[in-house]
Amino acid sequence: MLATWYDEQGPAADVLHVGELPDPVPGHGEVRVRVTVSGVNPGDTKKRRGWLGSSMPFPRVIPHSDAAGVIDAVGTAGDARRVGQRVWVYGAQSYRPFGTAAQYTVVPENQAVPLPDHLGDELGASLGIPGITAHRTVFSDGPVDGRLVLVHGVLGGVGSLAAQLAHWAGATVIGTVRRTADLHHVDPAVVAHAVALDTGDPAAAIRSYAPQGIDRIIEVALSDNADLDNAVAANNAVIAAYATRTDRTEIPFWPLLFNNVTLRLFGSDDFPAEAKRQAARDLTSAAAVGALSVDVRERYALEDIAKAHDHIDAGGGPGRILVTIPQ
Repeated sequence: MLATWYDEQGPAADVLHVGELPDPVPGHGEVRVRVTVSGVNPGDTKKRRGWLGSSMPFPRVIPHSDAAGVIDAVGTAGDARRVGQRVWVYGAQSYRPFGTAAQYTVVPENQAVPLPDHLGDELGASLGIPGITAHRTVFSDGPVDGRLVLVHGVLGGVGSLAAQLAHWAGATVIGTVRRTADLHHVDPAVVAHAVALDTGDPAAAIRSYAPQGIDRIIEVALSDNADLDNAVAANNAVIAAYATRTDRTEIPFWPLLFNNVTLRLFGSDDFPAEAKRQAARDLTSAAAVGALSVDVRERYALEDIAKAHDHIDAGGGPGRILVTIPQ
């Protein structure tokens, strides 16, 4: 099969190789997926770079955890009726060496989720890490029907899906963007109120829409927004943080404590298995009724995968980065 791999960590152009590798064979309880589109996430490029001092988890790594494709083989104890089924894939390179930047990938059968025929491969390849992370941030503390949900970075990969999931589940969504110039990109059908963080007093702007405070805050930059979150949180609010911009993040501890705020931190590789399965079910259901969409920023050919990684490492901007796999 044609694949991309790296045998050492470093800059994309230096360590990523494109060439032929043996076709993988599905084992017990696994399926093999013929990949059409592979999704690139910041976590994929961080693993390749050795972010935070991480080392090579395996001697050789085929990157990327997310994809869309078609099941073409099943392992022992597998359901042969799934052969030919369109699927979206998550977790392919989570604690496993060989991900989706290849013509074939092998995953446990529950990590190949049926993709309804009317949904495109681009959407399917964009649901894995960002979608499951978004689902956990929105629903880990129960239903959001009738609640006020604040989504920071609402144009981002996780933020956009979190806003759509919260809206689908009956929440009123308030979203933030970094710059006033980005406000016109926010979908008013999903986000009831949008606030730019470069305004004079974003806390007052948010409070004008939520005078009793926000019930759930989806946080992409806790280091930047901790004081803002404290200023707008309702009593017993939850701050669901999946990222920060400084490794040692300060928070206004006592004000948050007296406001009985729960701070939850989310790392997608280690979500409980049942939480991932429930997220997969809900993401597919929401997408099937048109409640989820993704903005694709760039599609790269497999031979240009280093450019795709560099795009992510440079900050990329809103919209998904995808790699098209030749058939």
